[in-house]
Amino acid sequence: MPRQFKRLSHSVYECKYHIVFCPKYRYQILRDEVAEYTRQQIYRLCRQKEGVEVLELKVQPDHVHLVMSIPPKYAVSNFMGYLKGKLATRLCARYERLGRRYWGRHLWSRGYCVSTIGLDEDRIRKYVKWQEQREKRLEATQGKLFD
Repeated sequence: MPRQFKRLSHSVYECKYHIVFCPKYRYQILRDEVAEYTRQQIYRLCRQKEGVEVLELKVQPDHVHLVMSIPPKYAVSNFMGYLKGKLATRLCARYERLGRRYWGRHLWSRGYCVSTIGLDEDRIRKYVKWQEQREKRLEATQGKLFD
């Protein structure tokens, strides 16, 4: 198998995602020290989940871009709930002005954008077709052996 695949006890995987999430109302609060603290905390929080890896991270004033590897044992939605929840708590605790602006610590907009990144779709389709043809050739060859 190619080297990009990782292993768990019962699976081999390559699960990479591009994720974007924003502060409520798309306020431009992620600047300077807040942006740097946000970046540090994202790395820290991701290290607390086994197998989760940040591959790319860019904190913009009004949104966060992440490219991540998340093992299949974690649902992306559960992981994002964890990340956004912990991050909001930490940011509001450290920056009092954010706690006042976002009462109830509801710092992030409700949703997020996620798309998968992985093997090229055309490549996978070709591989699946190749496997099918290979099986047919094997069956034809083995059928002749026992006739």
